[in-house]
Amino acid sequence: MKTHAIKTHLIQLDESLPALLDRYLPPLEENSIVVVTSKIVSLSEGRTIQKKIGKETLIKQEADAYLDEPNPHGVLLTIKNGILIPNAGIDESNANGVYILYPKDSHLSARKIWEHLRTQHRLRHLGVLITDSHTSPMRWGVTGIALAWCGFAPLNNYIGTPDCFGRHLHFTKANVVDALAASAVFAMGEGNEQTPLALITELEKVTFVESAPTQEEIESLKIPMQEDLYGPLLMKGDWKS
Repeated sequence: MKTHAIKTHLIQLDESLPALLDRYLPPLEENSIVVVTSKIVSLSEGRTIQKKIGKETLIKQEADAYLDEPNPHGVLLTIKNGILIPNAGIDESNANGVYILYPKDSHLSARKIWEHLRTQHRLRHLGVLITDSHTSPMRWGVTGIALAWCGFAPLNNYIGTPDCFGRHLHFTKANVVDALAASAVFAMGEGNEQTPLALITELEKVTFVESAPTQEEIESLKIPMQEDLYGPLLMKGDWKS
C-alpha cells in the first residue's frame, strides 16, 4: 500500500471542492482511494461560524451528547455522529479566526465526491474517504479517523475464519476505513504542511463496490454504547444532549 499526500494552495471559505480536486489530483487509476480532510469539505460547504458565540455553547449545540464535567485540557468530551470526539469536532487550527464545524452530512459529501471523480476519471472502482484527527484514551497524540467513505467496504469480517492454529475467530473484524484514515492523516500532517488531500494506491484487503453505502451499511460500523467494550466506563458518564 502506498499513501501519498497532495499539496494545495491555502484553501479558503466557499471554494469549489470539485474544482480543487480536478486541479490537484493526478489521473486516477482503478482500485485507488482519494482521501479528503473534513476541514476542506466544511470550508467548501460554508460550515464556519464567526467567534461571536462562546465555544462551549457552540460545542453543546453541535454535539449529539456531551459530558458537562471539568477536563484538565479545557475540552468537552462529546459524541458526534456516533463518534466519541472532543469538542464535537469543532476546529480552530488553520481556521483564520473562525470555528470550523463538521460537514453537514459527511456521507452525502463523500458520495458527491465519489460520483464526480468516477465520472471525471471514467473509473469503475474508486474509493473516497473523508477524515479527521482524533485522540485515543490513555495515549498522547492524534491519529486519523474516518467520518465517511464511499466505494468500498468499511469492514473486513474475520468471524468464523480460522487463525494460524485453526481456532475459529468469534469477534474479529478489521476496521478498514479507520486504518486507511490513520495512514492518510499521518501522511497529510497536522501543522502547516498544506496537504489536505491524499491518494492511496496498491491496495490489498480492500473490497471495492460500485454503489454508495446504504444507511444500514453506515450503521454497521457503529457500536451502541451499551454493547461497546468500553461501555462500563462510557455508561457511567452523565451524558447530556
